[in-house]
Amino acid sequence: MSDRRRVLLVGATGLVGRRVMEQCVGRQDVRLVALTRREAPMPPGARMEMLVADPAEWTRAVASVAPDAVICALGTTWRKAGRDEAAFRAVDEELVLRVAKAAHAAGAANFVLVSSVGANAASRTFYLRVKGEVEAAVRKAGLRRLDILRPGLLRGPRGRDRRPGERLAMLLSPLANLLLHGSRRRYRSIDARTVARAALQCMHEKARGTFTHDNDAIVRHARRLDSVG
Repeated sequence: MSDRRRVLLVGATGLVGRRVMEQCVGRQDVRLVALTRREAPMPPGARMEMLVADPAEWTRAVASVAPDAVICALGTTWRKAGRDEAAFRAVDEELVLRVAKAAHAAGAANFVLVSSVGANAASRTFYLRVKGEVEAAVRKAGLRRLDILRPGLLRGPRGRDRRPGERLAMLLSPLANLLLHGSRRRYRSIDARTVARAALQCMHEKARGTFTHDNDAIVRHARRLDSVG
């Protein structure tokens, strides 16, 4: 069995975050701590800690956890942000960067950032531009190892977070996936459980540096997870 790692999960209430918690049930290589702004339901059988704190206190909270690795699955939506650029950036940029800097200060060896396919600081699309800017900023945080996951459209139940456009896209995604080949494969939809498993695998990687993973690489990492559990 691999050494047990203390892993801090930020963004536990989101789709990928919930799947990370589920994937940790029964694993002996992970001691999971979720840092949240509000209480979040835990999956059945979960043996983990949940630390609830105001985002203004997250730097101190990360230091108190002293994680070996951090999985950052933070993210809001344009609608939740009230269609306000500053409110959107407060979560997807400022809070993510705060966590990354706190992880570095706390000595975390691995940092996994869940981003998005198409992230590009020069994009004309506000969402993708912010994602690209965040990636660039986190790269400068001095982290020992940074894994950036860029999944396509995430498949999976979102509970009460209903997004009509995304629901329609998910219904059409099996057909769309068949039409996306070559360099466009990275735009295929992907199960959030696969992304969660890839994130957990990345926290075990030893090589230093920054690594960016599209859909195909995410799938490969997810398949490797059982060998370290």
